[in-house]
Amino acid sequence: MALADALIALGGSFLAAGIIARLGGRIGLPTIPLFMLAGIIFGPHTPGLALVKNPADLKVIATLGLIFLLFYLGVEFSLDSLVSGGGRLVLAGTVYILLNVGGGLAFGFVLGWGTREALVLAGVVGISSSAIVTKLLVDLGRLGNPESRLILGIIVVEDIFLALYLAVLQPVLSGADSFTDAALSFGRAFAFLIALTALARWGTRLVDKLVTTKDDELLVVMFTGLAILTAGVAEELGVSDAIGAFMIGLILSSTRAAPRIRQLVHPLRDAFAALFFFAFGLAIEPGDMLSVAWPVAAAVVLTLVLNVAAGVLAARMNSFGAVQAVNISLTVLSRGEFALVLATMAVAAGLDGRLAPFIAGYVLVLALFGPLIASRSEWIARLLPGGRERAEAVSVGAKS
Repeated sequence: MALADALIALGGSFLAAGIIARLGGRIGLPTIPLFMLAGIIFGPHTPGLALVKNPADLKVIATLGLIFLLFYLGVEFSLDSLVSGGGRLVLAGTVYILLNVGGGLAFGFVLGWGTREALVLAGVVGISSSAIVTKLLVDLGRLGNPESRLILGIIVVEDIFLALYLAVLQPVLSGADSFTDAALSFGRAFAFLIALTALARWGTRLVDKLVTTKDDELLVVMFTGLAILTAGVAEELGVSDAIGAFMIGLILSSTRAAPRIRQLVHPLRDAFAALFFFAFGLAIEPGDMLSVAWPVAAAVVLTLVLNVAAGVLAARMNSFGAVQAVNISLTVLSRGEFALVLATMAVAAGLDGRLAPFIAGYVLVLALFGPLIASRSEWIARLLPGGRERAEAVSVGAKS
């Protein structure tokens, strides 16, 4: 793509996402599905103006959106705050994965599309979108809610699970007997995660000396470089770039510059996150989704049931009430970037042709439906027996 064409496509993408989101915001719609809708409308698979003919042209910039989202999440929550719940957070995340991944695997076998396809569907149905969940907590102003730490604990456990899941799934999809390669991938991933965790725990002084400066310009340059470099190294070693960005944010959260970093990263997070969701919409082909409409509808219902069950269990493990259980269940409902990764792997492996449009339709519905219903979770909680009084009490406590 020529430079002029690339700049026009990039600027047009930003502007289209902003205009659609602004129009939808007037009737109370969240920005996440609207950014995606803009990508579908102005993408190569929809008649009319195609701002970007090849979604891969925005791949690097869209990835920056995911990196800054997860980096911000890490900076916002210190290591001590995330591990203070200890085993309960890990247990809640494990229960969530077992219920949802297990349900997705069973659903895949019921469809009868094949064993490898069922393994892909297990990940698609079982894992929520870290990017959407993070953006949702920020947009709804719920980062300070007591149950939000549990929600973040769940998605952190999910991201760690993803590193292992992808390492196992890749050789299975390729049909090769590569246990040694998988074991090496495990080793690299674990070593990297352990190194970052140790740095977050004991290397804060070193990182503090590296990044702390009175000059805001230099601080932005430093933390941007660290976030992107760590994400790239994580991706190279078989760990998701998202968790690499999250971990470096977690490390920086304990430095003296953390309050300024939180403030300075906001515009970067918001701008590039819009492109991430816009690029997500570019990859969706609306016509192909009609042939798998019924499986998509069944999977959406199944996911809602599994999320409610997992949310209730997680809330009880942490002594939360019905209002927090509803918030947990609906906030982690959305599916997104990881499902698209699996769709790409499925196409490359030559799996059942129905799988890719199914994943696109399923993710689109939940990415649209999830934020909408999550934004009304407190209203839904009021409909439960005694929910009005509990919701009012929670609202008063949050304001105080």
